[in-house]
Amino acid sequence: MGLSSRRIGIFGGAFDPPHLAHVALAQAAVTQLGLHELRVFPTGQAWHKARALTDGAHRLAMAQLAFGTVARAVVDDRELRRSGPTYTIDTLRELHAASPDDTLMLVVGADQAESLHSWRACDQILQLATVAVAARARPDPHAPPFDASRLPAGHWTAVELPNMPVSATQIRALVAAGQGIGHLVPPGVARYIAQHHLYAPT
Repeated sequence: MGLSSRRIGIFGGAFDPPHLAHVALAQAAVTQLGLHELRVFPTGQAWHKARALTDGAHRLAMAQLAFGTVARAVVDDRELRRSGPTYTIDTLRELHAASPDDTLMLVVGADQAESLHSWRACDQILQLATVAVAARARPDPHAPPFDASRLPAGHWTAVELPNMPVSATQIRALVAAGQGIGHLVPPGVARYIAQHHLYAPT
């Protein structure tokens, strides 16, 4: 098979911290979308996050621990190295310029998909990538069903995933309260958080 037909997944997030639902989505995307590679991007300065993110070096290390067991997943630090706010369109443009023949698949959860119209250069994102929506990947178990009509017009496909109501916000709160998180994050991530005293009360 020539390089002209590679399918490359793009999976971005704060990963503050990465949790089991993130890992499940990565594995499902690789398998169901037939990806040659899934590039995982811990975000740099997230323009849409009100709170300050944990230092990028910690989030990169945790992402490497979390996704290291996922076949064909590669953690890419380019958004952490980029100065200024992080925008998905910039990463897509870089990947497309480097390998114009690759098919790019942007992997998102339901909440992200429904807010896609507010992302910078949304129309160009949809020109460069097929959006792969995990419709049941919502942190809130009481959220309404995913509404595909809220997606901007463009190519999109589904990633099937069991409902996994896990959120990084919930995990940070549990750590701050001194409670266990071993059922919510990969073992290596739990150890890393403990070793580096992340999210502990200050």
